[in-house]
Order: sequence, then structure tokens, then C-alpha cells
Amino acid sequence: MKSRAKRRLLIVEDDTGLQTQMRWCFDDSIEVALADDRSSAIAAFRRHQPQVVTLDLGLPPNPGGATVGFEILQELHELAPDTHVIVITGREEREHALKAIAQGAFDYYPKPIDADTLNFVVERAFRIAELEAENARLQTQGERSPLEGVIAASEPMLRIGRMVEKVAPTEVTTLILGETGTGKELLARALHTMSQRSGGPFQAINCAAIPENLLESELFGHEKGAFTGAAGQKKGKIEHANKGTLFLDEIGDMPLALQAKILRFLQERVIERVGGRESIAVDVRVVCATHRDLKGMIKDGPFREDLYYRVREVSLELPPLRERPGDVVLIATAILQRAAAELGRSLKFSADATAALETWHWPGNVRELENRVKRAAIMSDGKLVHGSDLELETENNGEEAMPLNLREVREQAEKEAIQRALGMTQDNIAKASRLLGVTRPTLYNLMNKYGVNA
Repeated sequence: MKSRAKRRLLIVEDDTGLQTQMRWCFDDSIEVALADDRSSAIAAFRRHQPQVVTLDLGLPPNPGGATVGFEILQELHELAPDTHVIVITGREEREHALKAIAQGAFDYYPKPIDADTLNFVVERAFRIAELEAENARLQTQGERSPLEGVIAASEPMLRIGRMVEKVAPTEVTTLILGETGTGKELLARALHTMSQRSGGPFQAINCAAIPENLLESELFGHEKGAFTGAAGQKKGKIEHANKGTLFLDEIGDMPLALQAKILRFLQERVIERVGGRESIAVDVRVVCATHRDLKGMIKDGPFREDLYYRVREVSLELPPLRERPGDVVLIATAILQRAAAELGRSLKFSADATAALETWHWPGNVRELENRVKRAAIMSDGKLVHGSDLELETENNGEEAMPLNLREVREQAEKEAIQRALGMTQDNIAKASRLLGVTRPTLYNLMNKYGVNA
């Protein structure tokens, strides 16, 4: 993982006492700049280019109102739309806070200032800014990325990526396992792209989507008159994949009778079209995928054991999205940016949307995530996508309710943050401590406190 850019924070506050109090809420891992009016705020912003800004809406010459604060908010977004602005408001100014959120502010924080809570809000803004920057970096790699289209920072997916890099140049038949929506076809395409056959065709067929009486013809082709409606000769997917890769998706749903023909093809690399007698040699690499438990199906009878061992010379198991710490927001941000570009809009996730994305269990995996984010981009108002737009705000995600005791909330959040940071950095204590914004001794103490092992 690349080293993280220096964290820079701009505090815009006209009360010098409160300004100093806020400054000392943050340790040396954050470079803090201060401003007390519009001109100094814009100048400091241009000079330091902070990723996060805390903005008091009530500034001179109208400290009792919010006009100047909203003008600064608009100008900051014009200068750098990716900046995460946290507006600071009085407890009676909820209307101003909601208006600021609608106009693109990342979050709001009501006075009086509590150091721990403000630090938590700012830390979350920095973390989202870093995820978005990492996503932008991955996108700028373009076609240079060997796993094109695969966005990941979690250790389980990085491990899969390393396996793909080893398997792709070989000719072994590969079986991809994983729940529905985890991206099995995307991985199959990556195996093809990184192989010696990348210049050849990639032919995919979903064995569960085609009626049983048509699947054989789709795979092997047919001769004229082979069956009613066969008006001419037709090549099947296997022939079309010659010199390239054949992807058999949902092979666990292949009818038992057809499994015997596929087994013969895999053993001899020869096919016969339906209604034909000519043996046709085919040079093709085969990749299969399924969400089913093939071992259980072998025991019960609907899947051949000899075919199972033939298709799984190497197997890759894709983890579900809920077991990929840190990837959800990264993937969701990429989807949102593409959707916003298609709509001709500028969109970002709000703090509540980010929290909802991270806590949802994603039973439909990446496919569900993509559908929800695309819908949210269309339905959202303003520049921010909220949890309600994702339809995650009021649904029960199966987790225990968060406790109301602040100490328990903080401890739970700290433990989860430590686990995610260790996962994202492959248990590298130095990198994890930088990601969390604490020293290594502090991280070791916290890990001992919460029973977290690297």
C-alpha cells in the first residue's frame, strides 16, 4: 500500500479562545491551519490545500448570522469539490446545519466543543477522503491495472489478486467459488486478460440461464436439421472460444446428462456438434464458477465427482463483501462517481451514508451495492447521497443495536476501527497506527485492551 499523504486540516473560527481549544484537539499527525474570516480562510485553503475543513458559519462581519459561512462553503466547493467540510453550529441552529449538508457539507458538529467527539468526526472525514483518493488513484491506473475493474484494499481480496497473478499465465482449468454477486465473472475476465490468450476471444455462458434443451446446442453448436428449427449450421460457445477462454458460469446448475459431454470435452479437447459426426479439435482455456456447494451436490447426486476434480485443478474462493473490511466504501465511491458522471452531477456520500454502507451486511454483495448506489444517485437531492437514499437508514441489518453509553460506544468503535486498520494494512502495526492516527505504543495498548491480535 502506498504511504498516506500528510493529513491537513483547516479550522475556520473567529473566536480565538475556541480556535485554540479546537487546535489542541488534534495531535501532531495532523497539520493544522487557522483562519478567522473569509479572506484568511480562502487564502489558507489555497496555501495548505487541506483535505478536511471545520467551518464556523457565524463569521465577521455578521457573526450572528450564517451568510458568510455559506459563501465560504460554496467557494471551497468551487475550488476543490472533494474537500470534506464539517460545519460548526450552535445547538439552536439545526436548520443552518441541514441547509449546509444540502449544499455539500460532509457533516456538522454542534457547539460546545468536546475534544473526543470532534476528533472522531474529523477522523472519519479524513478516512473517507483517503478512501476516495485511493479510489481515484486506482482509476487513473486505467488499463495498467492487471485486475481491471476489481477495486479492493482488504487483505482477503489482495490475497485473491496475488493468486490470480500466479494462475493466469498457466493453462490450468480454474474453478471460482463465491456467493451470488461477488464478482466471479469479473475475476474470470481478469484471468483471461492476464493470460497468454488475452488476444483471443472470451466466451461466457450462464448454465443456469439457458433452458436444458437449448444448453447443449449453445455450448457445442448444431448441424442443419439436428432438431426442429435448426435451419442451418451453428457454431457453439466452445468453438467461438477457440484460442481464447471459455467461462462456464453457474456450472453447478448444468444438467447431469450434459456434464458427461463437458467432461469428455475437458479430457480430449474435442467436440461434436449436435446432429453431427465430425470431431472438432478446440484449443481453449476453461474457467468455471458457481455459488453452489459442489461437494454437497456430489454426495447427493446432481453433480459428477469426476467432473468436479477436472474443473478444479485450481480453485479461487471470492469472499463475500461483508468479509472485506474497508472495501465497501471504496467500491461504492467508484460506482457513485461513474453514476454521477453519467448524470452530469457532482455527488459524494454523507457521513450517515458512509456509516450505513459500512454496517450493512450486503446479502447481495457487490451487485446489491451497485444497484443501491445507482438508485441513490438518481434519487438524491443536492450534492450529497444520504443513508435514506440508499434505503439503508431504517432497515434492520441484523446487528445488535449500538449501546447508548458513550464509553461503550467509543470502545466498540475503537475496536472495530483497529480491526479494519489491521486488515487494510495486512497486520502492519506501523501502517495501522498511522492510519488510525495514534502512536505504535498506543496501538499496542489498545490491542491488548480489546483483545485484538495481529
